[in-house]
This record gives sequence, C-alpha cells and structure tokens, in this order.
Amino acid sequence: MDHYGIVAGLGREQRRGLLQRSNLKGLLHLAGHLAALGATGTFIALEAPGWPLVLPLHGILLIFLFCLQHEAVHKTPFRGAGLNAAAAWGAGLVRLLPPVWFQHFHMDHHRYTHDPARDPELARPLPRSKAGLAWHISGGPYWIGQTRTLLVNAAGRNRDAFVPPPARAAVAREARWFLGFYLAAAGASVFFGSALLWWLWLLPALLGEPFLRTYLLAEHTGCRHVPNMLENTRTTLTTPLVRFIAWNMPFHVEHHAYPAVPFHKLPAFHEVLRGHLAVTANGYSAATRATTAAVLRDAA
Repeated sequence: MDHYGIVAGLGREQRRGLLQRSNLKGLLHLAGHLAALGATGTFIALEAPGWPLVLPLHGILLIFLFCLQHEAVHKTPFRGAGLNAAAAWGAGLVRLLPPVWFQHFHMDHHRYTHDPARDPELARPLPRSKAGLAWHISGGPYWIGQTRTLLVNAAGRNRDAFVPPPARAAVAREARWFLGFYLAAAGASVFFGSALLWWLWLLPALLGEPFLRTYLLAEHTGCRHVPNMLENTRTTLTTPLVRFIAWNMPFHVEHHAYPAVPFHKLPAFHEVLRGHLAVTANGYSAATRATTAAVLRDAA
C-alpha cells in the first residue's frame, strides 16, 4: 500500500482530528522556542561565564526556526492566517529566506518529491566527495546561494521555473523588503556602536546552519526516487527535545504523506503509519551515517 491508500482509508472523524489546527498549541510551542532563545541570548548578551560555549546552542535554536517557517508556508502551525503569515516572515528573516519565494519552491518539492527531474531541492545535486559534502554541510553554499537569489529577486529578474509569472512581482517586493530590513539592522548596529547583531544573530546563524544542513539531509537522501512517500522520505526517530526544536518534522514521512496535518498532530499520524514506514533511522547519528554512505556510494 502507498501513502495515498493509507490517507484514503482514514475515517471521517480520524481525518478531522488529524487536520485540527490550533492557535493555542502553536503559540505555546512558539513561546517555548522563543523562551529558550531568550535564555541563550541573554546569557550571551550579559557575557555570563562561559558564554562563548552557548553560541552554537543559540545558533541551533535560531536556525531551526526554519521548521516553523516550513510549517507556516503550509498554513498549519496556527489556525489564524495572520499568525501563519507573521511566522513565515519572521522566521524567514533569520535565514535570508523570503516566504513567498520559498512557498513556491516548497510546493513544487511536495508535488515532485525526490524526482530528480522536477524536485527543486534536487536542482543542484549533492557533492560526491567527502570534501564537497563537508562544504555543503558547513552551510557555505546555502548562504551564497540565498544571497544571490535575494539580489536577483529584488532586481525583478526571477526566472525560477517553480515561480509562476503572475507571482514574480510579489517575489520581487518581498525581496526588497528583506533587503531593506537587513540594511536597517546594519545601520542601527553602526549608529549605536553595538556588536549584538553579530553575537546574537550573524555568528550564531553561521554556527547553527551545519546542524540544520545535517538534519535536512536525513529527510530524503538515500531514499528511492519513486512517487510513494513511504519510500522516498525518511522518518528519524529521535528525542522529544529534538522533535520540539524541529517542530516535529523528524516525522517527515508523516508530513509528506499528508502535508495538511499540523505539527502537533504528527505524532498521532505516526501511529497510523508506523507499520508502513519503509525508511527510518534511530536518531540523527544513524541517519547521518546512512546519508553519508549514500552520497559517497553514488560517487563510486
């Protein structure tokens, strides 16, 4: 049975329960994530003893707001449209990732998951060497690529196949708003003679990105190039803490099999799919070993 058959076989009440979005659950989860960021950020800002050691943790918490943005472009973490839009914009600012552009990119990823010819995530093949993979995981290609994309979009020159022509004006506008925000933040930092922008955002983001790169590799790398989400996507069985920081997205087969299920219902949907999952990993160490082996095997 493929994922279509499982979803089609859900009862009406079961389906209704799985699709129930909640402002309360979304806001409570966001409050917890932001409270953790506030704690690490305060520790750094006050230069408490050992504060440099907290920078990577702060960076992980900061950069994994991507998982909130990912959910927000699906319009699932909150019931309210305004909350979803605000979350997509706020989280996107952290990683140079404008939400309108990303939504078009991501929807094509869902339409053509792990299809080498059509999935935009596979438009740039992974490097096939240890050095190339290390550079990819460092986040260098991501930051360079997103800076280039932001500038191209702001210039009104977007020609990405996944962005329909009527949406290109909105993509250009949001890129300009993003650039305006970054210029204003830099100007304020210079005006006030403050280095907090560097210590609380830029450096932690650079330190946190490799953890997100490793996490993202686990989602599909090494899986089969077939339409069945039970086979082309990996669920990673991990700790409650990791699931919290990643907004339950380690349940990634579950998300791809039924993208309308909000993050807080994915554990329940996991119980439905548990016996049908073809690709799983017991933790991110195991997932990383599998993805690394797959990348280097393909290079042979």
